[in-house]
Amino acid sequence: MRFIGDLHIHSRYSRATSRDMSPESLWRWAQIKGITVIGTGDFTHPQWFSELGEKLEPSGNGLFSLKEKFRTDGVPASCRADVFFMLSAEISCIYRKNDRTRKIHSLLFVPDFASAARISASLSKIGNLAADGRPILGLDAKELLKITLDASSDAMLIPAHAWTPHFSVLGASSGFDSIEECFDELTPHIPAIETGLSSDPLMNWRLSALDRFTLISNSDAHSPAKIGREANIFDTGLSYHDIMDAIKTGQGFSGTIEFFPEEGKYHVDGHRACGVSFTPKETIRNHGLCPVCGKKVTIGVMHRVEELADRAEGFRPADRPSFNSIIPMPEIISGTIKVGVSSKAVTTAYFNLIERLGSEFGILMDIPISDIAEAGTPLLGEAISCMRSGDVSIAPGFDGEYGKISITGKPEKKR
Repeated sequence: MRFIGDLHIHSRYSRATSRDMSPESLWRWAQIKGITVIGTGDFTHPQWFSELGEKLEPSGNGLFSLKEKFRTDGVPASCRADVFFMLSAEISCIYRKNDRTRKIHSLLFVPDFASAARISASLSKIGNLAADGRPILGLDAKELLKITLDASSDAMLIPAHAWTPHFSVLGASSGFDSIEECFDELTPHIPAIETGLSSDPLMNWRLSALDRFTLISNSDAHSPAKIGREANIFDTGLSYHDIMDAIKTGQGFSGTIEFFPEEGKYHVDGHRACGVSFTPKETIRNHGLCPVCGKKVTIGVMHRVEELADRAEGFRPADRPSFNSIIPMPEIISGTIKVGVSSKAVTTAYFNLIERLGSEFGILMDIPISDIAEAGTPLLGEAISCMRSGDVSIAPGFDGEYGKISITGKPEKKR
């Protein structure tokens, strides 16, 4: 069975997260987006764990369904489909290793509430799990992996947004130069890495050291409408074990749905406060300093990949699944009608299109362009056609500032 999974999101108990991040909203928006399996996020938070236990029921396959009494209206008939939840969490580990402070985020996946409870019981001895949906713990990421494996032989840990400058396993600011340096002899228990919004498989393929890892992508959404901005495509059985096996072996893992990485907020180097954006070569020429204020610039993902890569740009392994680069549909609509992405006009146009043609992923990747032009506008059809072919213009993101991407108008950078 072919389906889409977004396995990394957050609940409303995480910092800077929408109050609408509830099981009901996730269930609704998963259908609107075209997502079959959605992570719960934050199972270590006591209140969220309790709410998940109240509102979800086992589906008999290691996944969970929203109980019937919590299913609300608001899903267009064109999008209605089954949605399953997978128990997931993200942990922030801050610790010293090899004479440096490390800040590593990791994703955890488990097949049942009992395993989630065992992990939370162990972590509650280290820090306050109620303080944040994504708890910050003084814990070595390797020790977190041990705790995860001890909780369940079916549990999995995957390094989150592996290239982000801060809080990632390969990040320029506080990460390592290899996965092995982080997890030592336990590295064989790491089957995959999450590439993050500022990198895509093409960038990761430049490192032969990453060849053995499956490259997964997820939204890391903090609001319901943001789920699915990155996701995974599976062609396997619809169960927790089938999904985990696909990630471990690559069999049944059909690729990913990606941001254009330039749109990610840490793609190139720069200093946001001064509006300075640098390519790696420009950073080197300026000795890593902002020419306006003299402070160090934040080293972006493109620069960090260049530092660790042992292959030329554009290298493609023959045996790896491909990926689809997308632009979220509200951004495309916003660009074609020249109003803000959060405007009522964009929201109205978005749902009119969804109601006529089906889920957002279907429209972005599969629906014939002629049908999109007829249901929306010819300009919208042309814009989605350009997106599918990669014919877009991008001013890349830097130092926490999202990139500016455009399908119409004069290009600032041609991809």
